[in-house]
Amino acid sequence: MTHLISCEFNMDTACVELKFTDGSMIAIDTIAVENEVADNKYQRSELDYLIYNAPLEYADLILNGDSETYLKTVTEYKPLDS
Repeated sequence: MTHLISCEFNMDTACVELKFTDGSMIAIDTIAVENEVADNKYQRSELDYLIYNAPLEYADLILNGDSETYLKTVTEYKPLDS
């Protein structure tokens, strides 16, 4: 892999696709990621926001970051009965 030339969400495959100048490609299966790291609807919503509005940041988070810690930090879940 050399330089990134595009990063976008492909609605047909439900993948965030990164394409590089050397012809290689990485496809991140967003459904599998959500099933693996999101514990509740708030975390899924945060991931969905990133997928549609900031796919490059989403890819960076999934490939290089600690997604579980990020989701626990940015989403606050409070049950209604508390």
